[in-house]
Amino acid sequence: MLVRIRSKDGNFRFEFQPTSDISELVTKILETTENADPATLAISNQPRGNETLVSTLRGRNLKSLGIRHGELVFVSYSQRSTSGTSQDRAPEKPFTSGVSTSSPNRPWENVKEDAIDQYWRTKDGKISRSRDANFCKHGANAMCDYCMPLEPYDRKYHQDHNIKHLSYHAFLRQLTPKPDYRIKVPCPTGGHANWPAGICTACQPSAITLQSQSFRMVDHLEIASTEIIDGFLKAWRSTGLQRFGWLIGRYEPYDKVPMGVKAVVEAIHEPPQEGELDGLSLELPWTDDSRVRTLAAAASTPLTIVGYIFTDLDPTAEDRTKNIYKRHPGSFFLSSLEVLFAAHLQAQQPTPSCSSPSGKFASRLVTAVLTGTEDGAVDIAAYQVSEQAVGMLQADMIEASIDPGVMRVKEESRGDDGGTARYVPDVFFRYRNEYGIEVKKSAKPAFPVEYLLVNVTHGFPQNPSPVLRSHNFAIENRPGLEEQSIEQVMRSLNELGALDVQPSQRGPSRSRGGVDDDDRHSRLELANWLRDWHLVAFLGTCGLFSEHDAKVLIRVATAPNIEEDPTVLDSLLETESWQTLTTFTRESAPPPRPTQPAPDGPTSRILDDDIPPELFDNVASPVRDTASGSAGGRVCPHCTFENPHGGNDCEVCGLPL
Repeated sequence: MLVRIRSKDGNFRFEFQPTSDISELVTKILETTENADPATLAISNQPRGNETLVSTLRGRNLKSLGIRHGELVFVSYSQRSTSGTSQDRAPEKPFTSGVSTSSPNRPWENVKEDAIDQYWRTKDGKISRSRDANFCKHGANAMCDYCMPLEPYDRKYHQDHNIKHLSYHAFLRQLTPKPDYRIKVPCPTGGHANWPAGICTACQPSAITLQSQSFRMVDHLEIASTEIIDGFLKAWRSTGLQRFGWLIGRYEPYDKVPMGVKAVVEAIHEPPQEGELDGLSLELPWTDDSRVRTLAAAASTPLTIVGYIFTDLDPTAEDRTKNIYKRHPGSFFLSSLEVLFAAHLQAQQPTPSCSSPSGKFASRLVTAVLTGTEDGAVDIAAYQVSEQAVGMLQADMIEASIDPGVMRVKEESRGDDGGTARYVPDVFFRYRNEYGIEVKKSAKPAFPVEYLLVNVTHGFPQNPSPVLRSHNFAIENRPGLEEQSIEQVMRSLNELGALDVQPSQRGPSRSRGGVDDDDRHSRLELANWLRDWHLVAFLGTCGLFSEHDAKVLIRVATAPNIEEDPTVLDSLLETESWQTLTTFTRESAPPPRPTQPAPDGPTSRILDDDIPPELFDNVASPVRDTASGSAGGRVCPHCTFENPHGGNDCEVCGLPL
């Protein structure tokens, strides 16, 4: 095969075999140079950037490096120092084809990708087409340009199906390097002092032209059930304060987009926060991050944090049931401050990728906003920010402005005043003027924030089948509104009759998988109660569940066959933590409500169904009479009369206390 070489010495062509060792290419390159230092010899597939020292590629052939027939390889090197005699220089170590003693730095080879990435790597992603009745003139087993499969990044297909962005794996077919707008330190040429003392074209970033990102890491955001959003909105409806939550879910293939990926949300975990009428305050990084991620990853189908959601709702003054329509094309979709926040989080959570030289590429973190619609209702809007936004944030080039729809470009600084040195290249953006002509304009001092946004579609499934379908337990970090307590857990266990549920193998031999009908019903109710993310997350913090048993709990709660196979609960029932919890419940939980009326007395036929259940919790509990100062009285559960004595029968109705 033919390999083209381009260096500062000119352009050259050489013939190699695909299995030729890299040392053969190095030898040919050194023959074309004058006084080159082999230790500094580097090759790249780009004119500038992505250089790799050939000394780290020992033992590899051209095919494994991705060098194909006709490939253009860019070569850079430094010349040997001319000072001193040959006796003063250390002997040169020849470049051999053997494997180096130290393993080369190739992080992409040790990356563990997400399951959805592994799935799409086994597929070709081609878009199949049926035979065209008008243009196909061949037989049934043949193929032509009108019916052959299309590549997943085919532009016309995306335009015809109104798909704005390529999916991530479709974009990998046209992979371009991740934008990096930071100055290279040290300079690749080594000819001057590092920034800010010096700068040249080799170490400074190129000018930036803002443009809409052609791909997106997540193509669709799917909420598993409407109860997830209703539970999240409950706090805002009660207080009017804005709320924030992390989206717990997983990634799945999305068939509406070629090689598409969708994020399926199963729960919303709310971190500690201070809500306000027009915003909120968070503490990042939050202390529970690692525990929540570890717990979610232990589910039967591993879950993770796929994004975050926050509210931006403001009721109208005329009708409090409707909300102000504030996010629209005439104002903004995400404010400049929210874009910086999203870019900061996306930079912290890159996606593992074998296709990137660094082993990481972009992020799948989705930003979701609950905001008012044009008719005053509440709807979800989902976005991601572009890789340009992440790169400009990492280079400390942009900052939020007072106008939420405008992003401000920072001024360049050499650090003379004691601040941080900052280099800001020229930034441009294109737009169409009032005459329909495309105009290129400088983005300094500010530019529209829409250039940094990527739209993500959203919706709910037609046939909801959430993994975590229970939403009865109190939600975390809602002080004064909802309180999580172990007493609430024990009361629910007592009401469900869960204390009588035992591992199936301990009892006698039974039919239908070792569980009789009564036990099956109790197990089913217990299983449905356990399928609550907020309950599972709370039990991991109450001190009764060990880390191992908490993983067993989430694995059982998310088991797909827990309703068909009640014996799935056995692994949880046998844990020491569950047995400790049931022991505490037996000793501490209040007695169950009586289901039979009193046997004696003229009023024994009175039904107890209308008596409030909380009065039964006060049975046999002392009542302090604040008016008379007496103590030791007992409340009758039938007529609610407070008996001042300590007898066994009520003085009014005569029924037993």
